[in-house]
Amino acid sequence: MMKNVTFEEKMSSYMDAGFPILYINTFEETKAVKSILDVAGGRDVLEWNYADGLTMYKKGIATEEEKGNLSRTPIITVLEQLMTEGWLDLQGTILILRDIHYYFEQPEVIALLKNLVIKINNGMDTTIVLIAPVIKIPPELEKFITIMEIEYMGFSEIRQTIENFIETYGLPKVNGKLLDELAMAFKGLTKFEIDNLLALAYSNDGELTRSDLKVIFEQKKQMIMKSGILEMVNVTETVEDIGGLDNLKTWLTKKAKVIKNINAAEAFGVDVPKGVLIAGVPGCGKSLNAKAAASLFEVPLLRLDMGRLMGKYVGESEGNLRKAIALAEAIAPCVLWIDELEKAFAGINSNSGGGEVTTRLFGNFLTWMQEKSSPVFVVATANNIMALPPELMRKGRFDDIFYVGLPDKVERQKIFEIHISKRRKKDLISIDISKLVAKSNGYSGADIEGVIKDAIENVFADAKESLATDDVLSAMQNTHSLSEIMKKPLEEMNKEYQERKFKNASK
Repeated sequence: MMKNVTFEEKMSSYMDAGFPILYINTFEETKAVKSILDVAGGRDVLEWNYADGLTMYKKGIATEEEKGNLSRTPIITVLEQLMTEGWLDLQGTILILRDIHYYFEQPEVIALLKNLVIKINNGMDTTIVLIAPVIKIPPELEKFITIMEIEYMGFSEIRQTIENFIETYGLPKVNGKLLDELAMAFKGLTKFEIDNLLALAYSNDGELTRSDLKVIFEQKKQMIMKSGILEMVNVTETVEDIGGLDNLKTWLTKKAKVIKNINAAEAFGVDVPKGVLIAGVPGCGKSLNAKAAASLFEVPLLRLDMGRLMGKYVGESEGNLRKAIALAEAIAPCVLWIDELEKAFAGINSNSGGGEVTTRLFGNFLTWMQEKSSPVFVVATANNIMALPPELMRKGRFDDIFYVGLPDKVERQKIFEIHISKRRKKDLISIDISKLVAKSNGYSGADIEGVIKDAIENVFADAKESLATDDVLSAMQNTHSLSEIMKKPLEEMNKEYQERKFKNASK
């Protein structure tokens, strides 16, 4: 089995190999500096940031020794002086630059950094380490930069942090089960956030209890919202809200057993589920299945909007994707929902600048799907699978691909019953569902829901006391079914799915 390489080991190997610029993308800048000092290996470390100017750590020891009167010296002055012979010997030195991403609009800063890189490439034993909470790379430096990200704390590390907090403040002991629940709940948060939440729990009642899980979950929602890339979706739907699609529901139920017992499943030899691609007709329950899957698995549902990944700087879009994946993996087990996947990867292999970025994003996404071992279950939905690159449908990306077509008679009956029951349950017994089913051939699930909504609204507006069969039939007369509106595209899609031998989501 391949050994997991730590962040520090990876950084050390990059430095030893002579990589000129490492870019650590992290909010935890102090932790990043500590990691650099840990791997300095007897080398001097210089650090510049806007607040303190230049600081020296002699031989990697974290005892700060300011260099002369350089405190608060502007970055351009520091870089110019570092280029001056005899001022400071950078040989065998690690140069940390924090806050420098603010200055990447200044061509002088880019030029001076580029000159330092040239010196490094010509034999100067120096590594430049940029630390910033955002990725912002000037095109002129793109080829010299290697992006790194500090991993989120693992389960064991979080558990130890909680235990240390309890011991430090003399809190009442927490039983092992609750300790595990707290550690799992904290996954995905930075040490800074974990320490703050522990302090909040302590200040509330002087102990850690199960009620603190709600506070942690709220913080996670904040984290997702602040990322600007992922959205945490509140799930109220269950598999019982899906009319039909029995094959898909049965398949998801089996996966739920694995996700809920992931440790036991892995010990038994079961692979961690990757996810499912659900393709087919619009309005027939694909998105509903993503929500129902999260409910079935009893895990959070994260929605990834691929459009939000796009950034204006070189490497920013790829960095956003890595950030989204890292967040999802840190919060795992979870369901990651990617809606309308075909739109996300439109323009792949085109010659435009946007096409190049999309192609790189697609490559990164494929690699992650192929290699991922974390319990992030991806539910990708697509209306037009013919627009998707064939690489996405090869074995190993998704566990399976299902096709969702227009509902048959049995499924339409269930859909009518579900939507009437949700709104006018007491009227259901008096409605002739078979008559509605006979009149709704070619309707999608969304069509049926729309008809029921319209019918109930009309009944209310007409001051009637209950919903009747004729009210629904009347609403259907004013509705054009999906099979009428999209007759030709639906025929083409059905043919394509049959030729590709995708599994039918229905029986």
